[in-house]
Amino acid sequence: MIKIEKLAFSYGSNAVLKDISMELQEGRIYGLLGENGVGKTTLLTLLAGLKEPQAGSITVDGQKPFDRTPSFLTSIYYLPDEVPAARMTAERFAQDRGQFWVNFNMDKFSEIMKVLENDASMRMDQMSYGQLKKTYISFALACNTQYIFMDEPTNGLDIPSKSQFRKAVSKYTSDESTLLISTHQVRDLETIIDPIIILDRKDVLMNASLDEITQKLYFDYSTTIDPEALYSELIPGGCIQVLENRTGMESKVNLEALFNAVHKHKELIKGMFNSKNA
Repeated sequence: MIKIEKLAFSYGSNAVLKDISMELQEGRIYGLLGENGVGKTTLLTLLAGLKEPQAGSITVDGQKPFDRTPSFLTSIYYLPDEVPAARMTAERFAQDRGQFWVNFNMDKFSEIMKVLENDASMRMDQMSYGQLKKTYISFALACNTQYIFMDEPTNGLDIPSKSQFRKAVSKYTSDESTLLISTHQVRDLETIIDPIIILDRKDVLMNASLDEITQKLYFDYSTTIDPEALYSELIPGGCIQVLENRTGMESKVNLEALFNAVHKHKELIKGMFNSKNA
């Protein structure tokens, strides 16, 4: 379990995270959403032990990430948005780097590379950005860690590759593993991420499962805008709108509409979902 309590971090006088508290349970694929500059990448680097909290605490299965103990480092993998191009083949890279993770599986790496239609015999410094990103995604999943933190993993991927990414994450992630995926591309991931975390500047607006969201919010596809809608948007053939679910009706979450509704009614949503204690 990941436990974050009253976490704060600043860059000089710019407070990025302030009083952030939440828990992440095992066996989930969390989607981390938020506008630019709200601290998504900073949070991932704090979880990976690359930065030290300036106030509050983070524990991952009882360990403080910044202590960077060998047992902690072999239990996590952090995939940043920007990835370096090593001057070697992808296969050689995986063989060399995989030694640092006790559960790394070379056969699994090769299999995921094939699912992503990527050539493991190709030199990484001769790959396109999309091919390079797919190599690191394959490696991250093949490390078989308890926790995987991914920052904008679908950036640089073409449309077929995004579908392949979803397939790979669904098929090759252990039921016990926890993934935290930061993204702006919600449509790329909306079929695999659950629960949803929405960060605001210095706050957590939501940390809830899709079931919890649909219990409290109703996503309506209609031709008429309801004046009580928390958010509405015209789409071809009608509109999508988000309303409070007062009748218990079931609906399918639209992540873009959810994100916009949350940002339009921050205090209301926080009160509905009690996000700080989620």
